[in-house]
Amino acid sequence: MKTINLSSLLLLAAAAALPASGIAAGDAAAGKVKAFTCMGCHGIPGYNSVYPTYHVPKLGGQHARYLVSALQAYKAKQRSHKTMQAQAASLSEQDMEDIAAFFAQNGE
Repeated sequence: MKTINLSSLLLLAAAAALPASGIAAGDAAAGKVKAFTCMGCHGIPGYNSVYPTYHVPKLGGQHARYLVSALQAYKAKQRSHKTMQAQAASLSEQDMEDIAAFFAQNGE
């Protein structure tokens, strides 16, 4: 049985406390451009990473506030995934909002 770590629970609780619309304060068109790198993994249906081997989640249609919270946690190294930490490290809050708006509004 897999365990859920505390940071994951906190992210879920934070996302649940936000408005039900799930729409981020971002620009989806700008987010599409900024999410280009994200699509290299998250845009491939059924993609599994090579090392460590795990299923890469589909982000299209995901709750925008959750995506922002997750990116913030990766940037703060509160979520442990080296590739995602590196990707989030250079993102501004606006970048995160834009990327989240893109994924929330698109089923990609």
